[in-house]
Amino acid sequence: METEIALACLAALSQQTRLDAFRQLVAAEPKGLPAGEIARKLGVPQNTLSAHLNILAHANLVASARNGRSVVYRADLAQLDALIRFLVEDCCGGTGCANTELLSLPKCEEPETMTEKTFNVLFLCTGNSARSIMAESILRQLGAGRFNVFSAGSHPKGEVHPYALLTLEKMGFPHEGFRSKSWDEFAAPGSPQMDFVFTVCDNAAGEACPIWPGQPMTAHWGIEDPAAEEGSDIDKQRAFALAFRYMKNRIEQFCAIPFHRLDKLAVGKRLREIGEMESAAHPHAEVE
Repeated sequence: METEIALACLAALSQQTRLDAFRQLVAAEPKGLPAGEIARKLGVPQNTLSAHLNILAHANLVASARNGRSVVYRADLAQLDALIRFLVEDCCGGTGCANTELLSLPKCEEPETMTEKTFNVLFLCTGNSARSIMAESILRQLGAGRFNVFSAGSHPKGEVHPYALLTLEKMGFPHEGFRSKSWDEFAAPGSPQMDFVFTVCDNAAGEACPIWPGQPMTAHWGIEDPAAEEGSDIDKQRAFALAFRYMKNRIEQFCAIPFHRLDKLAVGKRLREIGEMESAAHPHAEVE
């Protein structure tokens, strides 16, 4: 999660009525509550509550759906989980202290009508040696059980950049079994049908992609190429660490999307917003 997004969430929760409303919605998971019922529980006018709910929705902390004549609101627990993980990310000197696992949110059982399929996701770049490989690894871990993840390149280099694998290993993400391969593998008959295809470099975004079966949703999440760094080994490691950080921020937001509650237009809007997040445009920026 980006710092700006965390600040927006914390600002949305910093007012008592909004905090109380959000806690009511968390308690009501997974069914949610109509706005009128929340207003009655809190003893505030409904128009006042609506303004507060809009602020929470703008921070992606709540989502709404019409149910007959009522609008039902639900807490976005995935966004809350991302906020908690952001707050404890550097716990114990960034060692990944096991105690942070105690802060993970419990899994709520969804109503039977709210099911979520396992999505196929493909990350594309030109060489399929660094950014797309790191994206594949990050989503494999953060989205385990929810996504089948692949990566490929328009002109694959044939080998994975060693600093990409080193960075993944240092960050505690899968770093074995990856290979650089052509995107043609995923356009051939019998290949997995993709639900999402993301380009992570400007070159791949500008090229004519194969015709993907099933018309997957697409977005461009451009990140500066860390392999272009020509400085010292330390400079190169910092460039890869920075690219990893920006990619992880994007993928955390992707994992927080409540796909089962949004239509394709809303999901597409969220994907574009993720692509417009602060990117690693300056490879020499400080890595926090």
